[in-house]
Parts: sequence; structure tokens; C-alpha cells
Amino acid sequence: MRRSALHLTRRTFFGALAAAAGTTALSGCGALGIDTPPGQTGEALRSERPLPRPYEVPLPRPRTARPTGTLTLPDGTIADLYEITQRAAEVEILPGVRTTVWGYDGTFPGPALETRTGRPVVVRHRNELPVPTVTHLHGGHTPADSDGWPLDLLLPAGAAPPQHHGMPGDLAVGSRDHHYPMTQRAATLWYHDHRMDFTGPDVHRGLLGLHLVRDDVEDALPLPRGDREIPLVLCDRSFDADGRLAYPSLDRSLRRVPGVEAAWMEGVLGDVVLVNGAPWPVAEVDAARHRLRILNGANARRFSLAFQVPGAPDLPVIQIGSDGGLLAAPVERPTVDLAPGERCDVVVDLGRVPVGTEVTVVNLPGTGPTRDVLRFRVVRAARDDSAVPAVLSEIDPLVPGPVRREFVFRRGAIGDHAGWTINDRSFDPDGSLADVPLGTTETWRFRTDVHHPVHVHLDPVQVLARGGRGPGPSDAGWKDTVDLRPGEIVDVAVRFTDFAGRFVLHCHNLEHEDMAMMATIRTVPGA
Repeated sequence: MRRSALHLTRRTFFGALAAAAGTTALSGCGALGIDTPPGQTGEALRSERPLPRPYEVPLPRPRTARPTGTLTLPDGTIADLYEITQRAAEVEILPGVRTTVWGYDGTFPGPALETRTGRPVVVRHRNELPVPTVTHLHGGHTPADSDGWPLDLLLPAGAAPPQHHGMPGDLAVGSRDHHYPMTQRAATLWYHDHRMDFTGPDVHRGLLGLHLVRDDVEDALPLPRGDREIPLVLCDRSFDADGRLAYPSLDRSLRRVPGVEAAWMEGVLGDVVLVNGAPWPVAEVDAARHRLRILNGANARRFSLAFQVPGAPDLPVIQIGSDGGLLAAPVERPTVDLAPGERCDVVVDLGRVPVGTEVTVVNLPGTGPTRDVLRFRVVRAARDDSAVPAVLSEIDPLVPGPVRREFVFRRGAIGDHAGWTINDRSFDPDGSLADVPLGTTETWRFRTDVHHPVHVHLDPVQVLARGGRGPGPSDAGWKDTVDLRPGEIVDVAVRFTDFAGRFVLHCHNLEHEDMAMMATIRTVPGA
């Protein structure tokens, strides 16, 4: 199907869904200004409301979800059942201001799930929002029907689905069960909306949350735990004069016309940095090692985080994990570098500074308010029995042959307007860019024009080479999101296992994804 015809079909389709779901209007972004920050692919959206002072709001922690029961699966295994409701809620993000978000269980970010390797999970999502949604477990080793295919839409509760919607997805009304077998190692995963053409605005309004997988290998290590294991969900947002979230959608109802205004097609960058939903927060901590599980949940912004100490050198960080869990061995880093969708698991020794010291986490490429991120205030001495062992886990290297497939990410024409393409093609849900046998190891080559963080669904990859040399500092371990810098060539080893079906490969700059930079990958039974 040609993109121009598909685009018209989408508009007709989402128009029908809008009629079924209602016509609640959403606020626009007003006449907010733009500029292009250095080192970013995207344009800044400036807030109209005066911004709060940094490092005055306490760092919140996401609420931990609890199972509501168990289910017996068709094969007789027992799965823990989690139930999450997607709904609008008013929350306090800027001090003293109520902001409407779309949140999982009405929170921003959503509740954190903690599950274990080998214990299946069913997450039942209920949609009480005015638009369809799709939920994707990012980094999950998941059957195709639970992965969050962009057209497997969950319509709002009470909606009447179109009789002949003409799109190749699976529609559900009210609720949908996602089956996660948890046959994967411990890792920092996250879940977020993945609705075709509208992932950017849906995530921007709050549809994201953490999912931590634990296992016995990780539990046996003497890493910091309890209050000294801190999840950090980073993102950026902008606000209008009334404190509402601002986003430059072409269609403020988020139902009919996909995409953003032309000035922001390279990506939407907010001017307020949020950590766990709070602007530039502060955390009072022990003088001890802390494990920080960091997610870049921004639509388009990259972070390079440095831990600065007044009058002293920056604190180094010890990276212990990546997207797909623990590294084989720890690596000392001067900074934590994260593109959208990436995770980094680090240990920072805050016992190296005197009690009373303030350690400020800054974003080195940021300017003005986007340079500030987070502050740790070391307030008390404490015993510290934690350690970072020299060996963390076993990682078997993938050994592929020559380059099997090449994927080129660049700007291109999408019908009669500008957009983003893979191999000069826009997303076609009816077709497939590659059919990959399960269990086969392949080398894939990624090429790019500007910054593109490339996300592969179903299984993580291993980076083999970057720019003709070995992997870069941020490429260690198992990766499901690989950042491509402008003009770069990156080779990765890929091996899909267990689940045959339809998955996607796409740019995780969400504005690029919504403007067609996504491709179908089919996994097929091996020879």
C-alpha cells in the first residue's frame, strides 16, 4: 500500500474512532517559541508559565504496583495478574499548579511493576481515556499479540468499534490482557503507549512507567538495595500559561491527523526537566553507595549526565547494567549518556564526599534550565555493606556472519509532505521489511542522516562496531535501543527467539516514529 493512500485510510479510521470514543477537546500549545539547542535533534518548546526554582521539590519515587490475583494460563502455568487503568487525572507537577495528565492508574509516571524471571505475568490494561491506546513493554521478550503492535488498538471503555475499520490490527474495547512470560534476565524495562501516529503526544501526556525484572543472579550480588536503589525516570516537558502540558500536535484532539507542526518535525524538546514527574528535584541521601536505575523517557532529548561536586572533580559512575540487564563486568564512566528509550544502571559512591555536600547531576549538552537535572544532598553518615563485584553476570557473545541486512534512517517524503523513512519507505502495516528466521544470528547495519535512537522489539542486540571501529562507551551489554549519531554506521548482532509473528523496528525519537520512521519485522520459524 502506498503511503499517501495509507495516510488517507488512517485519517478515515481515526475519524471513525473519534466518533465512537467521543469528542473531548485537548488544549493546544499556544504561541510558544522555539529554538534548536546544540547537540540535539529537535526544537525547544518554551513554556509560557514562569518556571520554579530548581532543587526545591523532593524527589518522588514511583508507586510500586501489586498483583491483584493470579490466572491459570491455557498451558496450566500460573501467572500473576496486574490491573492498570489508563485515565486522566490532575496532578501537581509544577508547585502549586494542577496539571491534567493521561496516566497509568492516573499517575505520572505510572506505577512501577516488579516481576521475577520465570514467573509469568498478565497485565490487564483498561482504557478510560478519550482516545485509543496501545501498550508496549519496551525491552520485553514478549509474544507478538502482547507486544504492542501499533494498530492493536484498545478502544475506550464503552466505545463502539467501527464495523469495517480496514486496518490490519486487532481491536479490543475497554480492556486487554498482555501476557509476559518473563523468560528473560533481570533488567530495567519500561512500558509506554505505542499507538500508531500518536505515540509522541500520548507519552508526552504521561503514558509511561517502569517495569523492573529481578532474578536470582542479581539478588546474589552485594549491590546497593532498598532505599539505596533509586529509579530515575527522566523526561522533559513544556507548560502553557495555565500550567497545562504543551505539545504542538497538528490535531489537538489526538484522533484524526497525525504529526506535529512543521517547526517541530525533528523532535519536541521541553524546557522543564522532570525526574520521576518532579521538576529538578532534590533527594536527601546517606553517605553511601547508591544504585541508580536511569531511564531516558523523553520524546527526543538526549542526556549526558555528570555528577558535580563543589570545588572538587566530578564523581565517576560505575556502570553495572544496560538496556538488557547486568553487564559482564562493571565499567567506570565519567558521564551517563542516554538517548530516548535507553536505560543505564549505575552505582555512585556518595560516601566519597563529606556529609553536608550537595552533589548536582547536570546535563552537559543542556543550556539554561535544561542543564539542571537533579541534586543529591548527603545528610547523614551511614554503614555501607554494599560492593560492586568484578564479575556481574555471564554474557555469551553473538557470533554472526557478514552483514545480512542494512537499514538506512533518514528524512524523506511521506506522500505529499516531509517525514522520516527507513530504506526510503514509510511504515506500512501490511508489509514487512525483513523476514527473520527464529534462532538465526544475523549482522544488521544501521546508517543514519541525523541522530536516531533505533529500537528493536522482541530481543536485545549486541553492538559489534561503530564507525568502522569497536563498540562505543554506551554500547556495552545487551541493547534494545542503539543511538546512531549523525552520519554514523553501526553494526549489530541480532538473534530472535521463541516467538514467531509481527514486530517492529523504529526510531525512538517519538516525533520521528509518528512521522513514519518504523518498519515491520516478521519472525518466522527457523529452518
